[in-house]
Amino acid sequence: MLEKVIDDYIRELPEKNCCWFNRKWLKAKEFGELANNVTEILKASGLTPGQRLAVLMPNSPVMLAVMYATWKLGGVFCPLNEKTGEISLIKTLGLLKPFAVILSDGVKIELEDALKNSGYVCSRFGSENLTGNENFKGVTAPADDFDKTLAVIFSTSGTTGDPKAVPLTHENILDNVKACLEKLVDLTPDNSLLNVLPNFHAFGFTVCCVLPFVLKASQVLVASFMPPSNTLKAIEEAKPDVLLLVPTMIGFAASMLERQGKKLTGIKVLIAGGDKYNTKMDDRVTAAFGVQLIEGYGITECSPVLSVNPTPAVRKLGTVGPALPRFELRLKSENGEELPIPGDGVLWCKGPSVTSGYYHAPEINHERFIDGWFNTGDYVKIDEDGYISILDRVTDIIIVGGFNVYPQEVEAILSEHPAVNTAVVVGTPNDMSGEVPKAFIIKEKDSEVTERELVNFCKNRLSHYKVPRTIEFVESLPISATGKILRRVLRQQEREREKK
Repeated sequence: MLEKVIDDYIRELPEKNCCWFNRKWLKAKEFGELANNVTEILKASGLTPGQRLAVLMPNSPVMLAVMYATWKLGGVFCPLNEKTGEISLIKTLGLLKPFAVILSDGVKIELEDALKNSGYVCSRFGSENLTGNENFKGVTAPADDFDKTLAVIFSTSGTTGDPKAVPLTHENILDNVKACLEKLVDLTPDNSLLNVLPNFHAFGFTVCCVLPFVLKASQVLVASFMPPSNTLKAIEEAKPDVLLLVPTMIGFAASMLERQGKKLTGIKVLIAGGDKYNTKMDDRVTAAFGVQLIEGYGITECSPVLSVNPTPAVRKLGTVGPALPRFELRLKSENGEELPIPGDGVLWCKGPSVTSGYYHAPEINHERFIDGWFNTGDYVKIDEDGYISILDRVTDIIIVGGFNVYPQEVEAILSEHPAVNTAVVVGTPNDMSGEVPKAFIIKEKDSEVTERELVNFCKNRLSHYKVPRTIEFVESLPISATGKILRRVLRQQEREREKK
């Protein structure tokens, strides 16, 4: 289904500037030729409908071509973050059972060797050209694992430290894109969208990568936001007029522009998502970008956009806007009791953008999905106009610069240290990245360990953004009557400390 959208784009607009990368534009027909070459490689490798292709590549035309080619052959595109770390990646691949793993030319050879030693077929593709060892033979997964309706599977570390995956169908993603376009009335085919958010992240994938094809617009591909100066250079040179960023990126860019005494020109739409926007920055952001920001909200399970302020004219600063078309919303107490709207409570949603459940995870599905309704795990307020404000996360996810960190994964690593008896990790406020992980540690009796030792222990086992920035040694932790550790109390303690 999504491949037909890209087919139409290439056929109808062969001379249109499709995607910009590394200082040059690729026209639609040129992108189509690149994708045809990738399709032939994947077809020769044995990729057939329903099989999953794991991909570790930064944003690039070749990454887009691999995505499109996978769909043309009926496969499932599974984008992964190479910085997740060897142990986590191998666990995730064990869940996905991929046909093969496509690596960019920038992936370390040590990681490739580890994947091959674990039994996975690997092949390298260049970011701009098909160079390397593309010819390969994949491994066919059991037939009962195939689902030909799936377009993409997004992977996370899960709330237990074990991998968790969100499968989305072609219909899920296409509905979400169309709903975004129905709500974001200022977007037109003449726009050029910045695609710098990592495409293994649902926000970057659906809105920055797929939406331009549906809209028949152009996209400006940047492999990584960092350093911010490179992204600003790309904006100045390629001139995208729609910017989609997480608040941390917006803060970095605004600060750099202020230091340089510059302002961006020609920006028509600026959208923030992936984390809570600090409204105190709003005047600075407007001055730096030349347009008022509109904030949205999403969650991977919703493909991912659930709500957005439609335009600056009708935005309510501090809210994430009203729900997109075709979403139904409910508010419930943490005990599952129905609550009135307007009001506040745990947000549940339903609609054609929402996944039917986690990949091969019946126990988690039983907890989060009831009669088609999905528990977002977010505590929100919905006003009389339907605008949503995010008050707190009922789930324990920490969002560091737009990236999800699951405390249980970090706790599991800390608990491997012989001096650690109990580890609890929560998010604490941070001006640059929104939140950072902080660990509370109860040491084993008669054991000694320093904060630096534990931080280094984590650095060798976790992605940098998951490593606790601070560690506090404690004698006890707040617990509920049922013996559950009260993370919310710890988070509140940290907020109170921040105010002092």
